[in-house]
Amino acid sequence: MEWVIANMAPLMFGALVLFLLFGYPVAFALAANGILFGLIGIELGLLQPALFQALPERIFGIMANDTLLAIPFFTFMGLILERSGMAEDLLDTIGQLFGPIRGGLAFAVIFVGALLAATTGVVAASVISMGLISLPIMLRYGYDKRLATGVIAASGTLAQIIPPSLVLIIMADQLGRSVGDMYEGAMVPGLVLTGLYVGYVVLITIIKPSAAPALPPEARTLRGSKLLLRVLTALVPPLVLIFLVLGTIFLGIATPTEGGAMGAAGALILAVSRKRLTWQLTRQAMETTGKLSAFVIFILVGSTVFGLTFRAVDGDLWVEHLLLSLPGGEIGFLVVVNIMVFLLAFFLDFFELAFIIVPLLAPVADKLGIDLVWFGVLLAVNMQTSFMHPPFGFALFYLRSVAPPAIKTTDIYWGAIPFVCIQLIMVALIITFPNLVSYGDEHQKELQRMERDGTAPPPAGLDTLIPQGTDDEQSSDNADLLKGLQGDAK
Repeated sequence: MEWVIANMAPLMFGALVLFLLFGYPVAFALAANGILFGLIGIELGLLQPALFQALPERIFGIMANDTLLAIPFFTFMGLILERSGMAEDLLDTIGQLFGPIRGGLAFAVIFVGALLAATTGVVAASVISMGLISLPIMLRYGYDKRLATGVIAASGTLAQIIPPSLVLIIMADQLGRSVGDMYEGAMVPGLVLTGLYVGYVVLITIIKPSAAPALPPEARTLRGSKLLLRVLTALVPPLVLIFLVLGTIFLGIATPTEGGAMGAAGALILAVSRKRLTWQLTRQAMETTGKLSAFVIFILVGSTVFGLTFRAVDGDLWVEHLLLSLPGGEIGFLVVVNIMVFLLAFFLDFFELAFIIVPLLAPVADKLGIDLVWFGVLLAVNMQTSFMHPPFGFALFYLRSVAPPAIKTTDIYWGAIPFVCIQLIMVALIITFPNLVSYGDEHQKELQRMERDGTAPPPAGLDTLIPQGTDDEQSSDNADLLKGLQGDAK
Protein backbone atom coordinates (compact mmCIF):
# COMPACT_ATOMS: atom_id res chain seq x y z
CA MET A 1 0.00 0.00 0.00
CA GLU A 2 2.86 2.38 0.74
CA TRP A 3 4.23 1.77 -2.76
CA VAL A 4 0.80 2.45 -4.29
CA ILE A 5 0.47 5.70 -2.31
CA ALA A 6 3.98 6.81 -3.36
CA ASN A 7 3.33 6.03 -7.04
CA MET A 8 -0.32 7.03 -7.37
CA ALA A 9 0.36 9.61 -10.13
CA PRO A 10 2.28 7.31 -12.55
CA LEU A 11 -0.24 4.51 -11.86
CA MET A 12 -3.10 6.86 -12.71
CA PHE A 13 -1.44 8.00 -15.94
CA GLY A 14 -0.62 4.40 -16.90
CA ALA A 15 -4.23 3.34 -16.27
CA LEU A 16 -5.45 6.13 -18.56
CA VAL A 17 -3.15 4.96 -21.35
CA LEU A 18 -4.42 1.39 -20.84
CA PHE A 19 -8.06 2.51 -21.06
CA LEU A 20 -7.34 4.40 -24.28
CA LEU A 21 -5.51 1.44 -25.84
CA PHE A 22 -8.56 -0.73 -25.12
CA GLY A 23 -10.58 1.71 -27.20
CA TYR A 24 -12.80 3.27 -24.53
CA PRO A 25 -14.19 6.73 -25.41
CA VAL A 26 -11.72 9.36 -24.25
CA ALA A 27 -14.21 11.48 -22.28
CA PHE A 28 -15.43 8.51 -20.23
CA ALA A 29 -11.93 7.03 -19.83
CA LEU A 30 -10.74 10.34 -18.35
CA ALA A 31 -13.68 10.72 -16.00
CA ALA A 32 -13.65 7.05 -14.91
CA ASN A 33 -9.93 7.22 -14.10
CA GLY A 34 -10.41 10.39 -12.10
CA ILE A 35 -13.26 8.95 -10.03
CA LEU A 36 -11.68 5.48 -9.62
CA PHE A 37 -8.32 6.78 -8.38
CA GLY A 38 -10.05 9.44 -6.31
CA LEU A 39 -11.97 6.71 -4.46
CA ILE A 40 -8.78 4.63 -4.09
CA GLY A 41 -6.99 7.69 -2.67
CA ILE A 42 -9.81 8.31 -0.19
CA GLU A 43 -9.79 4.66 0.87
CA LEU A 44 -6.02 4.76 1.44
CA GLY A 45 -6.28 8.00 3.41
CA LEU A 46 -4.28 9.93 0.82
CA LEU A 47 -7.23 12.17 -0.17
CA GLN A 48 -10.19 13.73 1.64
CA PRO A 49 -13.80 12.96 0.62
CA ALA A 50 -14.35 16.72 0.30
CA LEU A 51 -12.20 16.61 -2.86
CA PHE A 52 -15.15 15.76 -5.10
CA GLN A 53 -17.15 18.70 -3.75
CA ALA A 54 -15.07 20.87 -6.07
CA LEU A 55 -16.38 19.06 -9.17
CA PRO A 56 -19.76 20.81 -9.55
CA GLU A 57 -18.13 24.23 -9.42
CA ARG A 58 -15.56 23.22 -12.04
CA ILE A 59 -18.19 21.77 -14.37
CA PHE A 60 -20.35 24.89 -14.05
CA GLY A 61 -17.20 26.90 -14.80
CA ILE A 62 -16.87 25.04 -18.10
CA MET A 63 -20.50 25.75 -18.93
CA ALA A 64 -20.03 29.45 -18.15
CA ASN A 65 -16.83 29.79 -20.23
CA ASP A 66 -17.55 32.36 -22.95
CA THR A 67 -14.44 31.42 -24.94
CA LEU A 68 -15.85 27.98 -25.72
CA LEU A 69 -18.85 29.60 -27.43
CA ALA A 70 -16.57 30.28 -30.38
CA ILE A 71 -16.43 26.54 -31.15
CA PRO A 72 -20.07 26.09 -32.24
CA PHE A 73 -20.00 29.44 -34.09
CA PHE A 74 -16.94 28.60 -36.19
CA THR A 75 -18.09 25.01 -36.75
CA PHE A 76 -21.51 26.17 -37.97
CA MET A 77 -19.88 28.78 -40.21
CA GLY A 78 -17.62 26.17 -41.80
CA LEU A 79 -20.39 23.68 -42.39
CA ILE A 80 -22.68 26.27 -44.02
CA LEU A 81 -19.88 27.47 -46.31
CA GLU A 82 -18.89 23.93 -47.25
CA ARG A 83 -22.47 23.02 -48.16
CA SER A 84 -23.19 26.32 -49.96
CA GLY A 85 -20.72 25.52 -52.74
CA MET A 86 -18.01 28.08 -51.91
CA ALA A 87 -15.25 25.45 -52.07
CA GLU A 88 -16.47 24.28 -55.48
CA ASP A 89 -16.46 27.82 -56.90
CA LEU A 90 -13.02 28.58 -55.46
CA LEU A 91 -11.44 25.37 -56.79
CA ASP A 92 -12.93 25.84 -60.25
CA THR A 93 -11.86 29.50 -60.48
CA ILE A 94 -8.32 29.16 -59.09
CA GLY A 95 -7.85 25.95 -61.10
CA GLN A 96 -8.60 27.95 -64.26
CA LEU A 97 -6.24 30.70 -63.09
CA PHE A 98 -3.27 28.36 -62.47
CA GLY A 99 -4.19 25.88 -65.21
CA PRO A 100 -1.57 26.95 -67.79
CA ILE A 101 1.39 26.14 -65.51
CA ARG A 102 2.72 22.73 -64.44
CA GLY A 103 1.24 21.71 -61.09
CA GLY A 104 -1.47 24.36 -61.48
CA LEU A 105 -4.24 22.20 -60.04
CA ALA A 106 -2.05 21.29 -57.04
CA PHE A 107 -1.31 24.98 -56.43
CA ALA A 108 -5.03 25.71 -56.67
CA VAL A 109 -5.80 23.03 -54.06
CA ILE A 110 -3.18 24.47 -51.67
CA PHE A 111 -4.43 28.06 -52.02
CA VAL A 112 -8.07 27.02 -51.73
CA GLY A 113 -7.14 24.92 -48.68
CA ALA A 114 -5.61 28.03 -47.08
CA LEU A 115 -8.68 30.14 -47.93
CA LEU A 116 -11.06 27.48 -46.62
CA ALA A 117 -8.94 27.23 -43.46
CA ALA A 118 -9.27 30.99 -42.94
CA THR A 119 -13.04 30.84 -43.40
CA THR A 120 -14.16 27.46 -42.08
CA GLY A 121 -11.56 26.21 -39.59
CA VAL A 122 -12.91 22.65 -40.03
CA VAL A 123 -10.57 19.97 -41.45
CA ALA A 124 -13.29 17.51 -42.45
CA ALA A 125 -15.15 20.11 -44.51
CA SER A 126 -11.99 21.15 -46.38
CA VAL A 127 -10.70 17.63 -47.14
CA ILE A 128 -14.07 16.22 -48.20
CA SER A 129 -14.89 19.24 -50.40
CA MET A 130 -11.55 19.21 -52.21
CA GLY A 131 -11.53 15.42 -52.43
CA LEU A 132 -14.93 15.37 -54.12
CA ILE A 133 -14.25 18.26 -56.49
CA SER A 134 -10.55 18.33 -57.39
CA LEU A 135 -9.35 14.72 -57.05
CA PRO A 136 -11.30 13.35 -60.08
CA ILE A 137 -10.10 16.30 -62.20
CA MET A 138 -6.46 15.82 -61.14
CA LEU A 139 -6.64 12.12 -61.97
CA ARG A 140 -8.32 12.82 -65.32
CA TYR A 141 -5.45 15.06 -66.43
CA GLY A 142 -2.66 12.67 -65.41
CA TYR A 143 -1.60 13.75 -61.93
CA ASP A 144 0.36 11.26 -59.85
CA LYS A 145 -2.05 9.57 -57.43
CA ARG A 146 0.20 9.98 -54.41
CA LEU A 147 0.88 13.65 -55.09
CA ALA A 148 -2.80 14.40 -55.70
CA THR A 149 -4.02 12.69 -52.51
CA GLY A 150 -1.17 14.08 -50.41
CA VAL A 151 -1.78 17.67 -51.53
CA ILE A 152 -5.52 17.43 -50.81
CA ALA A 153 -5.11 15.87 -47.35
CA ALA A 154 -2.31 18.26 -46.33
CA SER A 155 -4.11 21.38 -47.60
CA GLY A 156 -7.21 20.38 -45.65
CA THR A 157 -5.20 20.19 -42.42
CA LEU A 158 -4.20 23.85 -42.80
CA ALA A 159 -7.50 24.47 -41.01
CA GLN A 160 -5.67 23.26 -37.89
CA ILE A 161 -3.17 26.11 -37.78
CA ILE A 162 -4.58 28.99 -39.86
CA PRO A 163 -7.12 30.98 -37.80
CA PRO A 164 -10.00 30.58 -36.99
CA SER A 165 -8.76 27.13 -35.99
CA LEU A 166 -10.74 25.20 -33.37
CA VAL A 167 -7.56 23.73 -31.88
CA LEU A 168 -6.22 27.23 -31.18
CA ILE A 169 -9.38 28.04 -29.21
CA ILE A 170 -8.88 24.91 -27.10
CA MET A 171 -5.16 25.65 -26.67
CA ALA A 172 -5.88 29.20 -25.53
CA ASP A 173 -8.40 27.92 -22.99
CA GLN A 174 -6.02 25.26 -21.65
CA LEU A 175 -3.03 27.62 -21.50
CA GLY A 176 -4.97 30.51 -19.98
CA ARG A 177 -4.09 32.86 -22.83
CA SER A 178 -6.07 35.08 -25.21
CA VAL A 179 -7.60 33.44 -28.28
CA GLY A 180 -6.80 36.62 -30.21
CA ASP A 181 -3.10 36.29 -29.30
CA MET A 182 -3.12 32.64 -30.34
CA TYR A 183 -4.72 33.54 -33.68
CA GLU A 184 -2.25 36.36 -34.31
CA GLY A 185 0.72 34.20 -33.33
CA ALA A 186 -0.35 31.32 -35.60
CA MET A 187 -0.93 33.43 -38.72
CA VAL A 188 2.69 33.64 -39.95
CA PRO A 189 3.50 29.93 -39.25
CA GLY A 190 0.33 28.98 -41.12
CA LEU A 191 1.34 31.04 -44.15
CA VAL A 192 4.92 29.73 -44.04
CA LEU A 193 3.60 26.15 -43.95
CA THR A 194 1.42 26.93 -46.97
CA GLY A 195 4.53 28.24 -48.73
CA LEU A 196 6.42 25.03 -47.90
CA TYR A 197 3.62 22.99 -49.48
CA VAL A 198 3.86 25.15 -52.62
CA GLY A 199 7.65 24.74 -52.64
CA TYR A 200 7.32 20.96 -52.48
CA VAL A 201 4.96 20.93 -55.49
CA VAL A 202 7.36 23.20 -57.41
CA LEU A 203 10.17 20.75 -56.62
CA ILE A 204 8.07 17.83 -57.89
CA THR A 205 7.27 19.68 -61.15
CA ILE A 206 11.01 20.19 -61.72
CA ILE A 207 12.12 16.66 -60.80
CA LYS A 208 9.19 14.77 -62.31
CA PRO A 209 7.13 17.02 -64.66
CA SER A 210 4.78 14.19 -65.65
CA ALA A 211 3.51 13.92 -62.04
CA ALA A 212 1.84 17.35 -62.20
CA PRO A 213 1.08 18.41 -65.80
CA ALA A 214 -0.54 21.66 -66.88
CA LEU A 215 -4.18 21.68 -67.94
CA PRO A 216 -4.65 21.19 -71.70
CA PRO A 217 -6.06 24.22 -73.60
CA GLU A 218 -9.48 22.59 -74.04
CA ALA A 219 -9.86 22.32 -70.25
CA ARG A 220 -9.27 26.06 -69.72
CA THR A 221 -12.73 27.38 -70.55
CA LEU A 222 -12.34 30.85 -68.98
CA ARG A 223 -10.00 33.48 -70.41
CA GLY A 224 -9.50 37.24 -70.35
CA SER A 225 -12.22 39.39 -68.86
CA LYS A 226 -14.44 36.40 -68.11
CA LEU A 227 -11.69 34.85 -65.97
CA LEU A 228 -11.06 38.19 -64.22
CA LEU A 229 -14.76 38.61 -63.45
CA ARG A 230 -14.97 35.05 -62.15
CA VAL A 231 -11.91 35.56 -59.92
CA LEU A 232 -13.42 38.73 -58.44
CA THR A 233 -16.84 37.22 -57.79
CA ALA A 234 -15.39 33.99 -56.33
CA LEU A 235 -12.61 35.52 -54.22
CA VAL A 236 -14.09 38.75 -52.85
CA PRO A 237 -16.87 37.20 -50.66
CA PRO A 238 -14.55 34.81 -48.76
CA LEU A 239 -11.93 37.57 -48.35
CA VAL A 240 -14.61 39.87 -46.91
CA LEU A 241 -15.67 37.09 -44.57
CA ILE A 242 -12.05 36.54 -43.49
CA PHE A 243 -11.75 40.23 -42.60
CA LEU A 244 -15.12 40.13 -40.86
CA VAL A 245 -13.92 37.29 -38.63
CA LEU A 246 -10.15 37.71 -38.22
CA GLY A 247 -9.73 41.41 -38.99
CA THR A 248 -12.16 42.48 -36.28
CA ILE A 249 -10.45 40.16 -33.78
CA PHE A 250 -6.93 41.38 -34.60
CA LEU A 251 -8.03 45.04 -34.52
CA GLY A 252 -9.62 44.54 -31.11
CA ILE A 253 -13.09 45.45 -32.38
CA ALA A 254 -14.60 42.05 -31.53
CA THR A 255 -13.79 39.17 -29.22
CA PRO A 256 -13.23 35.71 -30.81
CA THR A 257 -16.73 34.70 -29.75
CA GLU A 258 -18.25 37.81 -31.37
CA GLY A 259 -16.07 37.25 -34.45
CA GLY A 260 -17.38 33.69 -34.68
CA ALA A 261 -20.96 34.93 -34.42
CA MET A 262 -20.36 37.46 -37.21
CA GLY A 263 -18.73 34.71 -39.29
CA ALA A 264 -21.73 32.43 -38.84
CA ALA A 265 -24.07 35.27 -39.84
CA GLY A 266 -21.84 36.06 -42.84
CA ALA A 267 -21.88 32.42 -43.94
CA LEU A 268 -25.68 32.42 -43.85
CA ILE A 269 -25.76 35.62 -45.92
CA LEU A 270 -23.38 34.12 -48.50
CA ALA A 271 -25.51 30.97 -48.71
CA VAL A 272 -28.65 33.09 -49.21
CA SER A 273 -26.93 35.19 -51.90
CA ARG A 274 -26.04 31.98 -53.78
CA LYS A 275 -29.65 30.75 -53.35
CA ARG A 276 -28.37 27.58 -51.70
CA LEU A 277 -29.64 28.01 -48.15
CA THR A 278 -32.34 25.43 -47.48
CA TRP A 279 -33.97 24.16 -44.33
CA GLN A 280 -32.34 20.73 -44.83
CA LEU A 281 -28.86 22.29 -45.19
CA THR A 282 -29.37 24.42 -42.06
CA ARG A 283 -30.67 21.47 -40.06
CA GLN A 284 -27.72 19.26 -41.05
CA ALA A 285 -25.25 22.00 -40.12
CA MET A 286 -26.95 22.57 -36.76
CA GLU A 287 -27.01 18.85 -35.93
CA THR A 288 -23.32 18.39 -36.80
CA THR A 289 -22.41 21.53 -34.84
CA GLY A 290 -24.32 20.24 -31.82
CA LYS A 291 -22.59 16.85 -31.98
CA LEU A 292 -19.10 18.35 -32.28
CA SER A 293 -19.71 20.88 -29.49
CA ALA A 294 -21.04 18.13 -27.20
CA PHE A 295 -18.02 15.99 -28.08
CA VAL A 296 -15.62 18.78 -27.07
CA ILE A 297 -17.47 19.65 -23.86
CA PHE A 298 -17.69 16.00 -22.75
CA ILE A 299 -13.93 15.58 -23.21
CA LEU A 300 -13.36 18.81 -21.30
CA VAL A 301 -15.58 17.62 -18.42
CA GLY A 302 -13.77 14.26 -18.37
CA SER A 303 -10.36 15.95 -18.36
CA THR A 304 -11.52 18.19 -15.50
CA VAL A 305 -12.45 15.14 -13.39
CA PHE A 306 -9.14 13.49 -14.26
CA GLY A 307 -7.16 16.68 -13.60
CA LEU A 308 -8.78 17.23 -10.20
CA THR A 309 -7.66 13.84 -8.87
CA PHE A 310 -4.33 13.88 -10.72
CA ARG A 311 -3.33 17.17 -9.12
CA ALA A 312 -4.60 16.01 -5.72
CA VAL A 313 -2.15 13.08 -5.83
CA ASP A 314 0.64 15.50 -6.91
CA GLY A 315 0.62 14.27 -10.49
CA ASP A 316 1.50 17.74 -11.77
CA LEU A 317 4.61 17.75 -9.54
CA TRP A 318 5.54 14.27 -10.80
CA VAL A 319 5.33 15.43 -14.43
CA GLU A 320 7.16 18.66 -13.59
CA HIS A 321 10.06 16.87 -11.90
CA LEU A 322 10.19 14.38 -14.76
CA LEU A 323 10.45 17.07 -17.43
CA LEU A 324 12.63 19.54 -15.54
CA SER A 325 15.24 16.82 -14.99
CA LEU A 326 15.68 16.34 -18.75
CA PRO A 327 19.16 17.20 -20.08
CA GLY A 328 19.52 20.25 -22.30
CA GLY A 329 17.30 22.65 -20.38
CA GLU A 330 14.72 24.49 -22.49
CA ILE A 331 15.84 22.98 -25.83
CA GLY A 332 15.92 19.47 -24.34
CA PHE A 333 12.40 19.98 -22.97
CA LEU A 334 11.09 21.21 -26.35
CA VAL A 335 12.69 18.34 -28.29
CA VAL A 336 11.37 15.64 -25.93
CA VAL A 337 7.89 17.18 -25.72
CA ASN A 338 7.57 17.47 -29.50
CA ILE A 339 8.74 13.89 -30.04
CA MET A 340 6.23 12.72 -27.40
CA VAL A 341 3.35 14.72 -28.96
CA PHE A 342 4.27 13.44 -32.43
CA LEU A 343 4.18 9.81 -31.24
CA LEU A 344 0.97 10.27 -29.25
CA ALA A 345 -0.64 11.80 -32.35
CA PHE A 346 -0.54 8.33 -33.94
CA PHE A 347 -3.26 7.27 -31.47
CA LEU A 348 -4.97 10.46 -30.24
CA ASP A 349 -6.54 13.33 -32.14
CA PHE A 350 -5.84 16.99 -31.41
CA PHE A 351 -8.79 17.47 -29.01
CA GLU A 352 -7.60 14.60 -26.83
CA LEU A 353 -3.99 15.80 -26.93
CA ALA A 354 -5.03 19.34 -26.02
CA PHE A 355 -7.12 18.23 -23.04
CA ILE A 356 -4.82 15.49 -21.69
CA ILE A 357 -1.25 16.53 -22.49
CA VAL A 358 -1.25 20.34 -22.65
CA PRO A 359 -2.39 20.95 -19.02
CA LEU A 360 0.52 18.77 -17.86
CA LEU A 361 3.12 20.51 -20.06
CA ALA A 362 2.06 24.16 -19.65
CA PRO A 363 3.24 24.65 -16.01
CA VAL A 364 6.67 23.20 -16.85
CA ALA A 365 7.00 25.41 -19.94
CA ASP A 366 6.01 28.46 -17.89
CA LYS A 367 8.58 27.58 -15.20
CA LEU A 368 11.27 27.32 -17.89
CA GLY A 369 10.38 30.83 -19.08
CA ILE A 370 8.81 29.72 -22.36
CA ASP A 371 6.13 32.05 -23.73
CA LEU A 372 2.89 30.08 -23.54
CA VAL A 373 1.36 31.56 -26.70
CA TRP A 374 4.50 30.57 -28.64
CA PHE A 375 4.42 27.14 -26.97
CA GLY A 376 0.74 26.70 -27.87
CA VAL A 377 1.33 27.53 -31.55
CA LEU A 378 4.31 25.14 -31.63
CA LEU A 379 2.21 22.29 -30.22
CA ALA A 380 -0.67 23.14 -32.58
CA VAL A 381 1.64 22.75 -35.60
CA ASN A 382 2.87 19.44 -34.19
CA MET A 383 -0.68 18.23 -33.45
CA GLN A 384 -1.53 18.93 -37.07
CA THR A 385 0.35 15.74 -37.91
CA SER A 386 -2.33 13.76 -36.02
CA PHE A 387 -4.56 14.24 -39.10
CA MET A 388 -1.88 12.97 -41.49
CA HIS A 389 -0.33 10.00 -39.67
CA PRO A 390 -0.75 6.68 -41.46
CA PRO A 391 -2.62 4.55 -40.59
CA PHE A 392 -4.96 6.49 -38.22
CA GLY A 393 -4.96 10.04 -39.62
CA PHE A 394 -8.49 11.45 -39.80
CA ALA A 395 -7.73 13.47 -42.96
CA LEU A 396 -6.70 10.23 -44.67
CA PHE A 397 -9.98 8.60 -43.62
CA TYR A 398 -11.98 11.60 -44.86
CA LEU A 399 -10.20 11.43 -48.22
CA ARG A 400 -10.60 7.65 -48.45
CA SER A 401 -14.37 8.03 -47.97
CA VAL A 402 -14.72 10.23 -51.08
CA ALA A 403 -11.84 8.95 -53.26
CA PRO A 404 -12.72 6.98 -56.44
CA PRO A 405 -12.02 3.21 -56.52
CA ALA A 406 -8.90 3.80 -58.65
CA ILE A 407 -7.19 5.28 -55.56
CA LYS A 408 -5.79 2.65 -53.21
CA THR A 409 -5.44 3.25 -49.48
CA THR A 410 -1.68 2.73 -49.80
CA ASP A 411 -1.57 5.59 -52.35
CA ILE A 412 -3.14 7.91 -49.78
CA TYR A 413 -0.72 6.78 -47.06
CA TRP A 414 2.40 7.18 -49.22
CA GLY A 415 1.16 10.53 -50.48
CA ALA A 416 0.78 11.82 -46.91
CA ILE A 417 4.32 10.98 -45.74
CA PRO A 418 6.18 13.86 -47.51
CA PHE A 419 3.71 16.37 -46.07
CA VAL A 420 4.11 14.96 -42.54
CA CYS A 421 7.85 15.55 -42.99
CA ILE A 422 7.13 19.15 -44.10
CA GLN A 423 5.02 19.69 -40.98
CA LEU A 424 7.91 18.44 -38.83
CA ILE A 425 10.25 20.83 -40.66
CA MET A 426 7.82 23.62 -39.70
CA VAL A 427 8.08 22.56 -36.04
CA ALA A 428 11.88 22.76 -36.30
CA LEU A 429 11.66 26.21 -37.95
CA ILE A 430 9.50 27.58 -35.12
CA ILE A 431 11.99 26.29 -32.53
CA THR A 432 14.94 27.68 -34.51
CA PHE A 433 13.29 31.03 -35.35
CA PRO A 434 10.96 31.85 -32.43
CA ASN A 435 10.03 35.24 -33.94
CA LEU A 436 7.91 33.43 -36.52
CA VAL A 437 5.26 33.43 -33.78
CA SER A 438 4.65 37.14 -33.26
CA TYR A 439 1.68 38.60 -31.46
CA GLY A 440 0.51 41.46 -29.26
CA ASP A 441 2.48 44.35 -27.84
CA GLU A 442 6.19 43.61 -27.39
CA HIS A 443 6.46 46.01 -24.44
CA GLN A 444 3.55 44.30 -22.68
CA LYS A 445 5.11 40.85 -23.27
CA GLU A 446 8.41 42.09 -21.82
CA LEU A 447 6.61 43.36 -18.70
CA GLN A 448 4.87 39.98 -18.31
CA ARG A 449 8.22 38.21 -18.60
CA MET A 450 9.81 40.51 -16.00
CA GLU A 451 6.83 40.03 -13.69
CA ARG A 452 7.18 36.25 -13.98
CA ASP A 453 10.92 36.50 -13.26
CA GLY A 454 10.36 38.84 -10.30
CA THR A 455 12.26 41.70 -11.95
CA ALA A 456 9.30 43.92 -12.88
CA PRO A 457 9.71 47.64 -12.06
CA PRO A 458 7.50 49.18 -9.34
CA PRO A 459 4.17 50.67 -10.47
CA ALA A 460 4.40 54.19 -11.83
CA GLY A 461 3.59 56.66 -9.06
CA LEU A 462 3.47 60.41 -8.81
CA ASP A 463 7.24 60.62 -8.29
CA THR A 464 7.93 58.78 -11.56
CA LEU A 465 5.85 61.37 -13.43
CA ILE A 466 7.84 64.29 -12.08
CA PRO A 467 10.52 65.54 -14.49
CA GLN A 468 14.13 65.52 -13.34
CA GLY A 469 16.28 68.68 -13.23
CA THR A 470 18.03 70.99 -10.77
CA ASP A 471 16.60 71.26 -7.26
CA ASP A 472 15.04 74.69 -7.93
CA GLU A 473 13.69 73.65 -11.32
CA GLN A 474 12.40 70.39 -9.88
CA SER A 475 10.65 72.16 -6.96
CA SER A 476 8.99 74.62 -9.34
CA ASP A 477 7.96 71.88 -11.79
CA ASN A 478 6.69 69.71 -8.94
CA ALA A 479 4.55 72.53 -7.60
CA ASP A 480 3.08 73.26 -11.03
CA LEU A 481 2.42 69.54 -11.64
CA LEU A 482 0.74 69.10 -8.26
CA LYS A 483 -1.46 72.16 -8.84
CA GLY A 484 -2.44 70.80 -12.23
CA LEU A 485 -3.30 67.38 -10.77
CA GLN A 486 -5.34 69.00 -7.97
CA GLY A 487 -7.21 71.09 -10.50
CA ASP A 488 -8.00 67.98 -12.56
CA ALA A 489 -9.21 66.20 -9.43
CA LYS A 490 -11.56 69.09 -8.57
